[in-house]
Amino acid sequence: MPQFVIERDMPGVGGLGPEDLQGASQTSCNVLRELGPEIQWVHSYVTDDKIYCIYRAPSEDLIRQHAQTAGFPANRISEVRAVIDPTTAEPAGSPTEKGRRFPPGPIILP
Repeated sequence: MPQFVIERDMPGVGGLGPEDLQGASQTSCNVLRELGPEIQWVHSYVTDDKIYCIYRAPSEDLIRQHAQTAGFPANRISEVRAVIDPTTAEPAGSPTEKGRRFPPGPIILP
């Protein structure tokens, strides 16, 4: 399943309190339930004036539909091509190579 980074311009969002962030999370989760299991919210990073969200979805269109329905901006949507971390620096075949991460497939729930 493709993974995307969504950049949301939201001036002052870093100053929101826990209750506001919880409310936004609840709104997002409610819309995700309506849209079905093909779209998954992984997590988000809140900065002073933007939120960067990581989602799994079959298409950018479904992510835009989520944003529009939830009332959130989606100023930029970029598909993740690879995920690198410090273990990426290790030579191929090294014991830590197993720790490399790539965009994971869908989460299958019972």
